[in-house]
Amino acid sequence: MIAFLFPGQGSQYVGMGADFCAEFPVAKQTFEEASDALGIDLAKLCFESEAATLALTANAQPAILTTSVAALRVVLEETETRPDLVAGHSLGEFTALVASECLGLGDAVRTVRKRGEFMQEAVPQGVGKMAAVLGLTSEEVTELCAEVAGEENVVSPANFNSPTQTVISGEARAVETASELAKEKGARRIVELEVSAPFHCSLMEPAAARLKDVLGEIDFHPIKYPVVTNTEAKANSDSERVADILVRQVVSSVRWAESLEFLRDSGVSGFFEIGPSKVLSGLVKRTLRDASCASIEKPDELHHIKADEIGTN
Repeated sequence: MIAFLFPGQGSQYVGMGADFCAEFPVAKQTFEEASDALGIDLAKLCFESEAATLALTANAQPAILTTSVAALRVVLEETETRPDLVAGHSLGEFTALVASECLGLGDAVRTVRKRGEFMQEAVPQGVGKMAAVLGLTSEEVTELCAEVAGEENVVSPANFNSPTQTVISGEARAVETASELAKEKGARRIVELEVSAPFHCSLMEPAAARLKDVLGEIDFHPIKYPVVTNTEAKANSDSERVADILVRQVVSSVRWAESLEFLRDSGVSGFFEIGPSKVLSGLVKRTLRDASCASIEKPDELHHIKADEIGTN
């Protein structure tokens, strides 16, 4: 069995998707379709903008999604490989829904653009913070967040990325306090993330409420490939549940390590990360020691799928 994985925010870089667009008409058409839906030249944003402009949440989300879908469409056009299951990290779950044919590209880019705006507006710049805790278990990080958290201190696990990498999110002071406590408890390293808002915590509740209204207007289609969701870490095939799951995802932890374990336990032996950067490939290798994962972000990497090096349907 094969799983397609799609990256989330933080994977963006200037120039992403340009090689696919130069070589494959379907990739160029994908950027044009998304740009028309959004009213923004996404090719120019991805290929020519300043890194700081591309990193803005409202820009990064549709840009990463479009780049990932462009690469996906090339894979589908140039190879016979199809996924049995799909999953995406945070924002990437929207890409997974496009891959599963549950969500159209136009609706997806418009929605994630608004999602990014809502998330940015939910918390004033500088009030929130996120940090990656390396070297402690997810249980240890959950416990230390509980020690720090209270009515005046919002901090909680945001991303369970691998067995020894958990990202925490919340109010800046609370995240700093939790980070210091993590060091005392033996964390190998603390990495402050360069993000514009504290994602996947209760501070995002205003964004979730606004996103619910947007999702309520979208027509979700039947799911072709089951989507392993961030909030439940198991497969969903019911399109009527999608809107609620995406709303909850905004304020809930991304259970990525559990999602990968679910995929393995479901029989997946081949993982393909489709989209910019190779973040998820690294997390697969750190979470599933014997699993293989190939990253497809440039045309010359299509041979990973064409050669069928890491598994078959």
